[in-house]
Amino acid sequence: MNKLRFIKDEGSTFYKELNEQIEQYFAENGLQKTGNSKMFFKIFLYFGLDILFYTLMITSHSVLAFYVLYLLMGLSVLLTAFNVSHDAAHGVAVKSKFWNQLLFSLSFNLQGNNAYVWGKNHNESHHLYTNIEGSDIDVLNNPLFRMTESQPLKWYHRYQFIYAPFLYLFYSINWFFFRESLMLFKLSSRTIKIEIPRIEAVKLIAYKLLYIGYMIILPVYLLPYGWPTVLLAFLLNHFIISILFVGVLGVAHLSDYVSHPVPDGDDKLNMSWPKLQLLTSIDYHAESKFLNWTLGGFNAHAVHHLLPNVCHVHYLKIIPIFKTLAKKYNLTYMEMSYGESLASHFRFLKMMGRNEHLIPMQYER
Repeated sequence: MNKLRFIKDEGSTFYKELNEQIEQYFAENGLQKTGNSKMFFKIFLYFGLDILFYTLMITSHSVLAFYVLYLLMGLSVLLTAFNVSHDAAHGVAVKSKFWNQLLFSLSFNLQGNNAYVWGKNHNESHHLYTNIEGSDIDVLNNPLFRMTESQPLKWYHRYQFIYAPFLYLFYSINWFFFRESLMLFKLSSRTIKIEIPRIEAVKLIAYKLLYIGYMIILPVYLLPYGWPTVLLAFLLNHFIISILFVGVLGVAHLSDYVSHPVPDGDDKLNMSWPKLQLLTSIDYHAESKFLNWTLGGFNAHAVHHLLPNVCHVHYLKIIPIFKTLAKKYNLTYMEMSYGESLASHFRFLKMMGRNEHLIPMQYER
């Protein structure tokens, strides 16, 4: 991973005052930046729903009930990831470091994925160097998609905006079966290489086998529906999870409004880190109570990137502070409706499939 240096600009001053006002807000209201009673309720709610739906699924008495409960369990697990796993990975779901780590490990590893690999690279790569190829783990180098200007333009990329939704269906299956597994062999569709410690490699394999055990083998063994029925439920579950996951997160950084900065020969960017976060993130309905509750604050992505040390349950109170300061320092904060962000995402795919270079659209509000 290329480690980069930033300069100081108006984003630096903005970020300094933002942190000062956020600290003042929490101090004046006697609050912690970590989760409050609402967050505790969400933790018990989502883990409780995971267990409830799985128990009902594994004891279901009809194929219809089995499918409904299997898919409800999958949705519940995804909402657990949005609302609990992510904040716990940043150490802000609860105050205790031990419980944050436990919540993150449980909720992530039990999905068949490796908490260590994702947590380390999310915090030390994606959050530091958002949208920068060679430094951001989430910048893909998949031959079926062209996401950056440095990637070769192939004839079939012209149609990527059309076939993308179909391939998006396989996002979580690819993650489970291939994305992390290939890393064990020094192979990856990511633009940076990943080193996995031996103990984490063992855990990666063990949890994937455990996941297959309780999601496929156990239902086949306990229920009379047969393996084709269970396997179809498994696939449908991953299709739904994939579309929802990409639909929530894909529009945040893959847009024809955002930048994909390129450092100079000395690994230096001509902007500050806070300005990078604002130029590479799209928010949608950032002050929506429903989306904050449902998506764990992922719809306020720029806010999260700048303040990862604040639990999402506080976002609705601090976003007005954030917006006021961005306007004060004449910084572009990109917020739009979800429909606009989705359209922007597909315009990005279309442009990257037809043009060698991408000039971001000018955001105006």
